Amino acid sequence: MAQGRHSLLRIYIDKAETGISVDDCERVSRQISGVFDVEDPISGQYSLEISSPGLDRPIFKVEDFARFIGEQVSVKLSVAQKGRKNFKGIVRGLENEVIALEVEGEMHHIAFEDIDQARLVPKFKS
Repeated sequence: MAQGRHSLLRIYIDKAETGISVDDCERVSRQISGVFDVEDPISGQYSLEISSPGLDRPIFKVEDFARFIGEQVSVKLSVAQKGRKNFKGIVRGLENEVIALEVEGEMHHIAFEDIDQARLVPKFKS
């Protein structure tokens, strides 16, 4: 991402079982910085940022929907379905790249190819 004279290289890391700690980000940053210092793949000045996807992590791959079955997601479609483009519901299943999404008690079947953006909805404990 260009930022004036400097560029930003942002790399997201994740561990499915345990999530990401600050120590993980620091370790990966040191490793990548060392390689980039030797290989010099980016010309000019840049900032390197290592981050976790966060609680409201974006969902990019169809396999991620299988990983998040039972979780709440928000989905924005590229083309309206049943008169709407935005859905927030629980992922109930995945078959042949079609996501079964329960929204307010009603099942919607959404083809992965029709999804413009999708994010996990964070859960906060009270």
